[in-house]
Amino acid sequence: MGDVFKALADPTRRAILDELTERDGQTLFEICTRLINKHGLGSSRQAISQHLAVLEDAGLIETRREGRYKFHHINVGPLEPIVTRWLTPNGRRST
Repeated sequence: MGDVFKALADPTRRAILDELTERDGQTLFEICTRLINKHGLGSSRQAISQHLAVLEDAGLIETRREGRYKFHHINVGPLEPIVTRWLTPNGRRST
């Protein structure tokens, strides 16, 4: 769970996850373009690639290769234990 919190601590990584939530299956180029246009984040492709690696290491994104393209997909699975731990007492929804 520590890797998930570390990955979510950075605002650029949260913006990347927002973009993948809005439109899943983007390439690095598409993510960079959307971050510039929608969030005003002018990070280099190398910097965004490093952010993607942190997100992938935490299990928050998965990648798929098609030819020379690498597509990034959001994976919400690692967030479920966090939601269960703090938002649902004993794993059940409170009413």
